[in-house]
Amino acid sequence: MKIRISLLLIALAFTSAHAQFGRTPNTPNLSGSMAKLFGDNTAFSADMEMESTGGADAGPGGTMTGKISFDQGKTRFEMDLANMKGGRMPPQATAQMKAMGMDKMVMISLPEKKVSYLIYPGLQAYAENPARDAETNVSPADFKIELTELGKETVDGHPCVKHKAVVTDKEGKTHESTVWNATDLKNFPVQIVAAEHANATLRFKNVNLSKPAADQFQPPSDFTKYDDMRTMMMQTMMKRHGVTPPPGRTPTPNQ
Repeated sequence: MKIRISLLLIALAFTSAHAQFGRTPNTPNLSGSMAKLFGDNTAFSADMEMESTGGADAGPGGTMTGKISFDQGKTRFEMDLANMKGGRMPPQATAQMKAMGMDKMVMISLPEKKVSYLIYPGLQAYAENPARDAETNVSPADFKIELTELGKETVDGHPCVKHKAVVTDKEGKTHESTVWNATDLKNFPVQIVAAEHANATLRFKNVNLSKPAADQFQPPSDFTKYDDMRTMMMQTMMKRHGVTPPPGRTPTPNQ
């Protein structure tokens, strides 16, 4: 009984730590108004750095890096907690998650299906969650963009035109950003500063404008699916320690 209680407490601690991570810095979201900033570049893959200065609503700032793939609103982001700097995640929590095989994560967002996946390759498991983004029900046609040239600059070796970008939705709400469009990459925005998104700066490197493979936006078929992250974390750790999970919904392999 003591072993079971201890494992439950560990699982709850990991859930709390991950929830803190999930809020700061925010995971990348390129749907809706943000997708409009990419213009005709509706499919690509790249290395991405997201730096947040924080704020009253966003909490403390931080920086995370990873690999991103995007195709017509679908987003895949791969990251390693070891590469995260700042934020609320304490170093000891990162070390614990690495020991449990939970330091590497893949986040997939599918707005058209109103679903997202949080995948842990080290656990061979994933959780499916309903999409919470208010812009999942809109299409690119619901937004209009106005660009105002601010000058020319070089970013990471790319000649860029710096723009003030104002995206307006069908209800008249505006979203303002500063973007650096690389003229040698079909005007791809290699840098975006969006104050309303947790004061975030997005930087893209090693940009590939080819269409990503379709399977990049689906969880592995041989991974175990869970209905929520808390259940996944608790049951996975209990199994690793030889403890029988409590009665409840049994996870099944993805079909």
